[in-house]
Amino acid sequence: MSQMQWGLVALGAVVLLCMVIYNGWQARKLQPRQPSQVEDAGSAQQEPTLDVSAFDAPAFAIPAPKKESGLDALIDSLVPIALETAVSGDAVLAALPPTRRVGSKPFGVEGLNSVTERWEFAQPGQRYQQLQVGLQLANRAGAINDIEFSEFVMKTQAFCDVINGTPDFPDMRQEVSRARELDQFAGDHDAQLGFMLLARRTAWSPSYIQQMAARHGFVPGAIAGRMVLPAVNLGLPPVLSLSFDSQAALADDPAQSALRELHLALDVPQVDRSEQAFERMRQAAVALAADMDAVVTDDHGVPVPAEAMDQIAKDLQALYDTLDQRELSAGSVLARRLFS
Repeated sequence: MSQMQWGLVALGAVVLLCMVIYNGWQARKLQPRQPSQVEDAGSAQQEPTLDVSAFDAPAFAIPAPKKESGLDALIDSLVPIALETAVSGDAVLAALPPTRRVGSKPFGVEGLNSVTERWEFAQPGQRYQQLQVGLQLANRAGAINDIEFSEFVMKTQAFCDVINGTPDFPDMRQEVSRARELDQFAGDHDAQLGFMLLARRTAWSPSYIQQMAARHGFVPGAIAGRMVLPAVNLGLPPVLSLSFDSQAALADDPAQSALRELHLALDVPQVDRSEQAFERMRQAAVALAADMDAVVTDDHGVPVPAEAMDQIAKDLQALYDTLDQRELSAGSVLARRLFS
C-alpha cells in the first residue's frame, strides 16, 4: 500500500480507538455510584454492601413503643363503669370486643387496680374495682362522627352486659363537638417535614445510598428502601426517616439500579423536642448532599436555601410551645396517639 493508504489506515485506527474510549467513558458516567470497598478509616476491612434481605429482617426493625395506660380525657371520650364487685383481669379480657377500634379510632378499656390503685389496661391475675372505656376522639383520619359514637355506645354496652357493669355515657353532641375541635387543632398544628436530595450528575445505587447514610447514623428500616435515625431511647419512633425507591432495593441486581433522588422526612409531633430533630435533619441533608454530590430541595424540586431552613426552625419552636401549652407535647404518648 502507498504511504497515503497507510496513513488513512492509521487515522481510522485512531478514530476507532477514540470511539471505544469515549463510549467506555460514557458508560462509566451512566453507571450508578457503588459503595466504597474500604472504610473511611483507611483500614483494609471491606465496607459491607447492601443486603436487600436485611430490610425485612426482624433484627433491624425499630421496636414498637411500649404499651402504656394512655386513656386521657384530653383526647378520649371516657365512659366510667360502675361495678357491684371487683372483677378479675381475666374476666375483663374475655369480655373485650373482638375488634379494638371504632372506625379508624382506638377503643380501650382500663381498670383501677385494687392493689396498686393505679389505672392500667387489664392484666391477667389482677383485680379491678373500677373500669372505664375510652374512644379516641380524633387522629389524622379525622374526628369521630355521630355514627361512630353510636357504635362506641353499643360496643361499650355489650361489654358492660358481660361484666355486669353500669356505664355512664357522656352526651353525644358534646363529645362529637369536642372531637371536631380537637381535630381542628391537630390539623392546624400538624407538621410533617420533608427534604429531597437530587443527584447533580451521577446516579446512585441502593448500596451507595445505604453506605453514605450509615455514616450519619442511619440504620436499615423494617421495609425495603427505608432507613431510619433511631431515637435516643429505645422503643420510641425514629427521629428521621430516609427513603428511596423500594423497587430498586428489591431488584434482582440492586447494584444496577440508578437512583437520582432520596427523601428525608420528619414527623414533628411524633418526636420529642429534646431530640432536636429538625436541626439533625438539616445537618444530615447538608452533609449527605456534600458527600453524594446532591442538591437539597423541597418536594417539588425547588432548592431550599439556608434562610428558608432558618425560618422553618423558628416556626417549629413556636409550634413546640403551642403543643406544650395544650399538654400535647411533641413525642408524648398523647401526641403520638393524636398525630397518628
